[in-house]
Amino acid sequence: MRGQALHRQEWEPLEEAAPKDIFRAEVRAWAKRLRVHPKEIHIRPMKRKWGSCSTTGRVTFDAGLLRQPAEFRRRVIVEELLHLRVQSHGKLFKSLLKAYLNSKPHGLS
Repeated sequence: MRGQALHRQEWEPLEEAAPKDIFRAEVRAWAKRLRVHPKEIHIRPMKRKWGSCSTTGRVTFDAGLLRQPAEFRRRVIVEELLHLRVQSHGKLFKSLLKAYLNSKPHGLS
């Protein structure tokens, strides 16, 4: 997944950047929607991936993710939080991922 994002040298619009507190709020909002409860949310530099989820409920995101487009951030957030429900990348995981990324929040049409 790491290779799918923008190259770090490319220019990115300022409105795409997310401060850490806003990013954490986005993670918490998605956690509520997915009905999962991460025990810890961390943001730190990671060399090989955009995020990880431990079996103890710790979700970690690469600090570089804050400078990626909102749609890409959303995908990474949903993927990592879904691992709190489904550990593998099997059919169930892929179906849930697709369903959540293609659905709109309640109240929006």
